[in-house]
Amino acid sequence: MIDLYGKRFIFFGLSILIFIAGIIGYFVHGGFNLDIQFEGGAIVSLQMEDNKFDTEKAASEVSKAINKKVSAQKSEMTNPTTKEKIHMLVLNVAEKSQNLSSQEVSKTLDAIKKNFKVKKDTQPEIRNVSAFIGQELLGNAMKAAAIVCILIILYLWFRFRTMSGPSAGVFGVVGLLHDAAVMIAVYTIFNIPVNESFIAAILTILGYSMCDTIIIYDRIRENTKLMRKVPIAELVNKSIIQTLGRSINTVLTVLISIATVYGFAAYYDIASVKEFTFPLLVGIASGCYSSIFIASPLWVMWKQYKAKQPTVSNA
Repeated sequence: MIDLYGKRFIFFGLSILIFIAGIIGYFVHGGFNLDIQFEGGAIVSLQMEDNKFDTEKAASEVSKAINKKVSAQKSEMTNPTTKEKIHMLVLNVAEKSQNLSSQEVSKTLDAIKKNFKVKKDTQPEIRNVSAFIGQELLGNAMKAAAIVCILIILYLWFRFRTMSGPSAGVFGVVGLLHDAAVMIAVYTIFNIPVNESFIAAILTILGYSMCDTIIIYDRIRENTKLMRKVPIAELVNKSIIQTLGRSINTVLTVLISIATVYGFAAYYDIASVKEFTFPLLVGIASGCYSSIFIASPLWVMWKQYKAKQPTVSNA
């Protein structure tokens, strides 16, 4: 039988390497790449001749022209009168002052006209976005995450009270925090824009990632009754091995489904779907990893530490 618990420090080290890479990415890119909702800025919409334009190239050209962070996406609507489709290029320009100068608007229009087919006589539609909305969303998300963690600890405390409930709950949440940290590290490494999709993905992972941990905990609880004389490390290792196939098959099924959606979004260049599914792919893979290699081994280490502590007896 594979001794996964005996190799726990290798798995801990792998997670630490990811965190260090994330920290390096943070400083290399000068912090998080906050999207317009969190940093404030302006949304510039332009009507195009057709939908055959590259959004990444459009963002790059405008960014070079006005020296600001820019992201771009396509938008399509139908004229209610003529029933013709209207193709729009939407540029998100991050700017703390929220306002673009007339010179910057002119440079934006020139950069797009120079590289793409803009509808004749079109005028840019400009909307200013305050960072307040994003900050409020982030604050509410943090509160939701804290409530989720507390409820998970209480649930695991009650559900697995035969295996020292509070510690099982705490290390289950440590696994969740590990998954959130891995997702954040991936964002800083690849300099991916942090927006409302990222917040939604984090909250989704906090709910989903606990499933694998509960499956392993459940098997540990069953084996505790059957193998009372087996050392705790061996018992947990055996429980992880027994549930390994189920955990991997479940995660692979979910990953294949989400990867299919991501591939569809990438093919049709649907930015909002890509921004939501990519962190989900990372978070779900990390959730399986943390359940097997982080949360359960940490719980065993805690149990062994407590067993070595001298027992206080009443005089």
